[in-house]
Amino acid sequence: MKMQSIRENSTLSMPIPLSFCILLYPDGRIERLVDQPVEDYFTAIREASIAWIDCSICDDEKEMEPLAQLAGFTKVPIPKLTHGFYSAYEDYDTELGIMLPSVTVKGEKMTVHPLFILIRDNLVLTIHSDKINRLLRFSRYAQPFFKRIAAENTPDKITLALERIIDENNDRNFEYLREIEMHGDAISKSLIEEKVAKKRVAQDIYHMKHVLIDYLNVLWATKDVVDSLRYGDADLITNDEKLLGRIGILSDNIDRHIELSEQMSNVLSSGLEVMQSIYNNQLQTMNNRFALVTAYLTVLGTAALVPNTIATIAGSGVMDGTMGAQWWYIPLLVASTVIATLASLLWVLHVWNKREED
Repeated sequence: MKMQSIRENSTLSMPIPLSFCILLYPDGRIERLVDQPVEDYFTAIREASIAWIDCSICDDEKEMEPLAQLAGFTKVPIPKLTHGFYSAYEDYDTELGIMLPSVTVKGEKMTVHPLFILIRDNLVLTIHSDKINRLLRFSRYAQPFFKRIAAENTPDKITLALERIIDENNDRNFEYLREIEMHGDAISKSLIEEKVAKKRVAQDIYHMKHVLIDYLNVLWATKDVVDSLRYGDADLITNDEKLLGRIGILSDNIDRHIELSEQMSNVLSSGLEVMQSIYNNQLQTMNNRFALVTAYLTVLGTAALVPNTIATIAGSGVMDGTMGAQWWYIPLLVASTVIATLASLLWVLHVWNKREED
């Protein structure tokens, strides 16, 4: 199956994705081919000492396996490689298949695209989604890089090229940690703004923490692949300790960013604790207001209850209605109201002060 027909079958509306090929010949010549049919790239690598081909696809499940077969990869199980959790590492002696996560973050949404790296003989093939151009910047400086590794052995060339590709992908992933930190700082600023709805801030903190957890999963998945390479167990990877040490540096860089991400996660968790404290304070303030209203109602109720009781007794048949005609009846109601109000007020103040002391 031709690569061109694969893309036409997958989508007719999408433009042809960018592709390139860097060739290093035994005599030291370096050739760069851009936006040519993929079949031409595979034909040109026969005479090269090492070649790097990068191409983008629209659908991993439909296009990945035919493209790998077209490139001559017959041992690496492509379905197993494409269905890994963020990363995969498949070593079959003469062929090596790797999947690395490539992160893009927009606001509170993080998307992970797979970056496939297939290696055999003198070929390094990178395949990724047409929604990212992760290695385009490195491709501009690939020719000077290939000149520096021209004198190396083939496994050393492969290892150096693979190390640089992984490092470039990691650097782009690390850039999004700063963006996550910026959003976290904006959320922290909103905590001190009184007019901002705290419920919305709590939701923003939760979403940002969720993004950070996914980002940590990406870092751990990348570290698993790098640690699998750093010991040079694969036949296609060099055994030179100096070159393997460079892969170890990649692992150390990932460890540092994992620590930074975990610290950022702790900061966001602290923000959730602050939100909980704010809610608790608001509930306590509301309870205090209700208690104060209840105290006032108690005073008013007691002030009205005593004279109302006296008036009820005066108007009942027990007193034969004669009590209401006495001259001291009205002063009695006034005095009982005042005494009942003062007594209930003093009692409420006593209870309230004791509560504050407790």
